[in-house]
Amino acid sequence: MTENTPFFSQTLITWYHRHKRNLPWRSTTDPYFIWLSEVILQQTRVNQGLPYYHKFTEAYPTVQDLAAAPEDEVLRLWQGLGYYSRARNMHHTAKQIVQEYGGNFPGNYSELLKLKGVGSYTAAAIAAFAFKEQVAVLDGNVFRVLSRVFGISDDIAAPASRKIFQEQADKLVPADEPDTYNQAIMEFGAIQCTPVMPDCLFCPLQQSCFAFTHGLVQELPVKSKAKAARPRYFHYLVFAWQGRYYMRKRLEGDIWQGLYDFYLYESADKHLDADALLAELNAAGIPVAADHFSGPRKEYKHVLSHQKITAKFYLIQLSERLKNEVEQETRLAIYNPEKIDELPKPVLISNYLKDAKILLHL
Repeated sequence: MTENTPFFSQTLITWYHRHKRNLPWRSTTDPYFIWLSEVILQQTRVNQGLPYYHKFTEAYPTVQDLAAAPEDEVLRLWQGLGYYSRARNMHHTAKQIVQEYGGNFPGNYSELLKLKGVGSYTAAAIAAFAFKEQVAVLDGNVFRVLSRVFGISDDIAAPASRKIFQEQADKLVPADEPDTYNQAIMEFGAIQCTPVMPDCLFCPLQQSCFAFTHGLVQELPVKSKAKAARPRYFHYLVFAWQGRYYMRKRLEGDIWQGLYDFYLYESADKHLDADALLAELNAAGIPVAADHFSGPRKEYKHVLSHQKITAKFYLIQLSERLKNEVEQETRLAIYNPEKIDELPKPVLISNYLKDAKILLHL
């Protein structure tokens, strides 16, 4: 296929009108709703992200509503989607739009890039879908379609390859329908030119597709393997006193920033060094006996993009409430089950709370 032919773009647009899924963000040109959908769908499948889109648009129907919301509330609504930096950046960006732009989204790609957490992909999506700017959206689906159809064998995981794909993508965006075309190529990659078992038999680009005509559909796109996930071993101490439980908000510099978990002791392997933990607790002014850590306990596993976490939980009934200075020093705060239900928590913590029947609805 020649690089700058309208055949490719028009074929995808025609295909899109026949096969597109009915998704709510496709029936609006409101940049706020488009932006919400794009942030939610990063690293998330449509079926998983759709309920969250509805929850956020119902809870925060305007960017002003989102900007005014407490961060804990935003993170709690996001709970289960993972990659929580997306939610924190989204909340920050909403405030930025309200404070610096009078509640109105910038109307072009270059200005959109100035927003915190808005990269080239999201800026292009908003610019094309909300403002009909002639700019190409480049996501994983588009990478795959371009690689197969045009025979681009550069590693899509390599940063240097982005320029190659972006140049190819930019040539194909029609001036009169940049919004429809960009939706079309992303949808085509999502349901027709899929990563595994693409529907080549009924593909309208079959005869002009480099990968199909050269028997390279399974080889393209080229993507180098990600590094193996680093194992981490968490030992959570669930301090309980009179039906309430101690939790603390996670700080910057590690996973799950802004979410709540329990007192955490991390070990080099899955075996707990009880002596070292007891020494740490004694130094912190928390009286705990060694027998609290004996015996088999269920392991909880949670896999992130670059980390594989194995966690154990130790429920420890305290004979008295921790002293004020200990609470302040350890950043622990005591909560009843009603409040714990409302706090934003990692899925790992929620799974334990359900098993332990600490949450109210159980």
